[in-house]
Amino acid sequence: MVQLAAGKVVFVTGGASGIGRAAAIEFSVESAAHVVVADIDVEGAEATVVAMRGSGSSVQLDVTDDDAVAEAIDQIVNEHGRIDIAFNNAGINDVPHQFHDLPVERWDRMLDVNLGSVYSCMRHELRHMASAGRGAIINTSSGAGIVAAPGLPHYTAAKHGVIGLSKAAAQEYARQGIRVNAVLPGSTDTTMLQNFIAGDEGMASIIAKSNIRGELIRPEAVAAAVVWLGSDHAGMVNGQSLVVDGGGLVR
Repeated sequence: MVQLAAGKVVFVTGGASGIGRAAAIEFSVESAAHVVVADIDVEGAEATVVAMRGSGSSVQLDVTDDDAVAEAIDQIVNEHGRIDIAFNNAGINDVPHQFHDLPVERWDRMLDVNLGSVYSCMRHELRHMASAGRGAIINTSSGAGIVAAPGLPHYTAAKHGVIGLSKAAAQEYARQGIRVNAVLPGSTDTTMLQNFIAGDEGMASIIAKSNIRGELIRPEAVAAAVVWLGSDHAGMVNGQSLVVDGGGLVR
């Protein structure tokens, strides 16, 4: 049986819950040599490691702190000799705002976490991968990376930006054996989404209907796509944006 992550050293941000946790577990199921789970919520990251099947470790990480990101990635390479696959997944959401009423501090925070951190992680990952002459990076964008999310101009801008960063890096580093792609989940049943819904049944129904099947996407479905993108089976897939939403964006 083919194991899609066999022997790979993997780094996952935002791994304490949701898609990040599901991906870390899936990488371990697919025989990764070691999975490093990073999150500002270190207890959640540790719980993910416990849930994994193979070798793993956790690290508390604020992905908006570039020095801390550099240190965490350097430590992975020091301990394991390389970083083969990176899944830059950490992110936040927000309550809807009218464009003209969106506070500047909320714009800044959203861009720092959802876009700036991806840039920071990528530049340190690419530094090591370029030296090794190989590697795969998957960045979490969103359906909002290609279709505006109502009331969330800052989230929409950040997720569009992730796609642009992914394309730019894919183009620049392809000749060095590195692939960079984005995964675009639709409405996925995560803690972050449930906090956004906040028990509003009407909102929950509207969001679920964004999927043609009328249901929220399971994190494991997105994780499966992420693991495939990181695998050698996707060896000629580079600079792409893979939508995982059950067909919600089919128009």
